[in-house]
Amino acid sequence: AVPLEQSRVQCCLKRFLPPSLLSIVFLHREAEAMEPAVYMDNNATTPLAPSVLAAISSTLADAWGNPSSAHPAGVKAKKVIDRARADVAAMLGALPSQIFFTSGGTESNNWVIESALQRYHTYALNQPDAKSLPHVVTSNLEHDSIIRPLQRLEKDGRITLTVVPASASSGAVSVDDVCGAVGPNTVLVSLMLANNETGVIQPVAAIAKRLKQMAEQRPCPLFMHTDAAQAIGKISVDVGDLGVHFLTVVGHKFYGPRIGAVFTSSVDNLQPWLHGGGQERGLRSGTENTGMIAGLGEACRLVHENLSTYSEDMRRSRDLLESELQNIGWPVAVNGRFDESERLPNTCNFSVLGDKFLARKVLATMEGVYASAGAACHSDAGTKPSKILLAIGVSEYTALRAMRWSVGRETTEADVRRAVAALRAALVRLEQAAD
Repeated sequence: AVPLEQSRVQCCLKRFLPPSLLSIVFLHREAEAMEPAVYMDNNATTPLAPSVLAAISSTLADAWGNPSSAHPAGVKAKKVIDRARADVAAMLGALPSQIFFTSGGTESNNWVIESALQRYHTYALNQPDAKSLPHVVTSNLEHDSIIRPLQRLEKDGRITLTVVPASASSGAVSVDDVCGAVGPNTVLVSLMLANNETGVIQPVAAIAKRLKQMAEQRPCPLFMHTDAAQAIGKISVDVGDLGVHFLTVVGHKFYGPRIGAVFTSSVDNLQPWLHGGGQERGLRSGTENTGMIAGLGEACRLVHENLSTYSEDMRRSRDLLESELQNIGWPVAVNGRFDESERLPNTCNFSVLGDKFLARKVLATMEGVYASAGAACHSDAGTKPSKILLAIGVSEYTALRAMRWSVGRETTEADVRRAVAALRAALVRLEQAAD
């Protein structure tokens, strides 16, 4: 039976819409009523956790004052920010004074790069013989918000740059290769903690430990930065264990809002970035986005208190996915699964090996699953294979068929099985269409 209210709506629509538009409206409403799609793109972004959304909403309603104001409304907003800063710090094993809020990962990464360069120039001013450009070391696995600023700085003649290749046997850079690239004027080594496409975890702690020993024997400052965007909320991220000088936090990767933060081991290492009213202790001016900061703090609190549960649940779903894929009816290669490396517990990059199964065709044919062929920021890259997969030794044929499925906290066994069934149906349709 059609509910009374729905029947009234249909009657009204029939009076005012032509039959062609009417059919589209009814089809759309029927689609909305169907079972929701399985979301397998949690490395691209995550939905807001309910308590995060509540924190944002309540802050916007109740703590709307300017945090720089001395009256009660401003003081209330400042307390919200202070509490959020403490929550971010607790998640990372840091001090609140070591946390600075930003608009997101791209800004955080650019701020760290510029800070390191400013520290080098301060050093060079006191060293008459220091005529070389500052040198930066990174890898060929990095996010564009690291590699593109560095390439631009190199093009502009502001730095020299070494891009260390990852190993095809581990999907990660080696400690020896990274540290071997460090020279007398190297000021920054920047490596992501976990790759966004393969989930392979990089040996950041081991590299940072080696760099600390090297730094003790040289006058030039040497900083270690890690972009932890994909790792937070999935594995333990503790700045004490990592031993880094800088770390990037990105809220929307772990059920928080689209803002970020920078950790710095010493405030002296982070240089003024935005100039104006002196917010964020004079280093990043601009009236704070109190609501989003509250949401980020709550997202960090959830991770701090529940990480082991989140991680184990995601690992169980990911492992089930990879098991189910082996029974799909066609050969499947899991990209980024190495005996020598650990992976994030939620990430599965795989290729269905068949001439007809280009990833973008499969994704366009598949119904009821949201997934991707790689990083979301490259979703318009056409038919080019992932440079990350090519960098770790995956063939072009396999890379063109690669999809990244990333499970989340709420992914169930039923979701996994339904997604694999949808994939199988898409493969059948593609094979039949080609025939």
